[in-house]
Amino acid sequence: MGQMVRIPGGMFLQGSPPWLIDWLDQADQPLPRTWFADETPQVSRRLPPYRMDRHLVTVADFRRFVRATGYRTDAERRGFGLVYEALGWVERDGVCWHSPGGPDTGSPGYDDHPVVHVSWEDANTYAQWAGKRLPTESEWEFAARGSGFRIWPWGDTWQVDHANTAELHAGPLNSLAAWREWWQAMCEKHGPVPHTTPVGMFSRHGDSTLGCADMAGNVYEWTSTLSELYDEGVVCDPTVRMAMGRYRVIRGGSWMNFRYQVRCSERMHGDPTGWSSFAHGFRCAQDE
Repeated sequence: MGQMVRIPGGMFLQGSPPWLIDWLDQADQPLPRTWFADETPQVSRRLPPYRMDRHLVTVADFRRFVRATGYRTDAERRGFGLVYEALGWVERDGVCWHSPGGPDTGSPGYDDHPVVHVSWEDANTYAQWAGKRLPTESEWEFAARGSGFRIWPWGDTWQVDHANTAELHAGPLNSLAAWREWWQAMCEKHGPVPHTTPVGMFSRHGDSTLGCADMAGNVYEWTSTLSELYDEGVVCDPTVRMAMGRYRVIRGGSWMNFRYQVRCSERMHGDPTGWSSFAHGFRCAQDE
């Protein structure tokens, strides 16, 4: 079922300090300051010791679960899944965890890659079968950076070869136009398939200080935490505020993202009522 890492727990400040939001606002990235405001203000959290999967749940892991239980994912039951084609997100027939870009796109070569097209309920059901659970948002962030603040799991200096991000494939990206140009070329060549990498591929340099792999990039990760602002008075992007109280927090960024979206304190939010995509997966946690 995969190796787990003991996380010692302790006190830490969850979220981003003011200087980081200033840095993002001045950086060569296209999102407005309000997009990141839900990362502020930092809030004090105390965690007891717990265990976290060292690696993301893989396609092979998920196949063992399906064979043991006969489980069908939300994407399989509805007959389509969400992929990003050349011009944007589309619902494509036949897309699911074993056919991540549509029929005939699965391959034994994906077995050690993180499973994708899993909804929040799919991830919870797998975790329960494995005798585990989804991590809370606080547990995820602590495992990614430890008690001290780090922008990325390895530190505060961006290293393109430490994680699977769009910049690993495309080189430095500083605008949406540049990202779209890269992705359109990728779609024309390969079709809308996920560009995941084997779990732990970047472990030599990219692991967190507490020993967890792929906590920046590869695939976004579901947590158990209901989306809420750290402070209701924060002025944030209206689309982010709409998710509060309804969605579940997603962490870690993915192979589709710039360096700025794979930070330890970056927050995203996903609809837990059956939604999934080819850039989202998960790992499990366990009480000690």
